Amino acid sequence: MAAMSESSKLTLRCPDCESRLVIDRETGEVLFHEPRKIAPAGGKDFDQLLEKLDQDKALAEDLFEREVSALKHRDRLLEDKFEEALREARKSPEDEPPPRPFDFD
Repeated sequence: MAAMSESSKLTLRCPDCESRLVIDRETGEVLFHEPRKIAPAGGKDFDQLLEKLDQDKALAEDLFEREVSALKHRDRLLEDKFEEALREARKSPEDEPPPRPFDFD
């Protein structure tokens, strides 16, 4: 079998994983796959990773505090919604009761 010339090969970069692919033009076979080189820890040093961890922790604490305060006020908000719905129901009383499921037959 004769050696392949450079014109019969196609070199591409994968848009998904950014690896380098060498493909045969005639058959479409992948001849070579070189994965993207990734630096350890995403290319960040230890101090940057600790800073990001502290930021994430602060964000999580903030979200937790917001949810706790929302739960504290939840009962009052539900009571207010119920009272408003009750007032609206009393404003427009219906003359006839709602249809029963048995009446649809």
